[in-house]
Amino acid sequence: MQLSTLQERLAIVLAKRESLKKLLELPGNGTLRIDIESALAELDELISDFKRTFPDLDIPA
Repeated sequence: MQLSTLQERLAIVLAKRESLKKLLELPGNGTLRIDIESALAELDELISDFKRTFPDLDIPA
């Protein structure tokens, strides 16, 4: 897989992470909140792994 393709896909993941953060802020999530927090934690781990694997790339927080 090309590095540029990985960067594009990571940008999509980062955008979805922001969507999850906005969803988490909405009132009335109930037990869905646990799933949202879990998804955010997994995405953060994925992003962290990507940063360790490709340290020379400029990856937003």
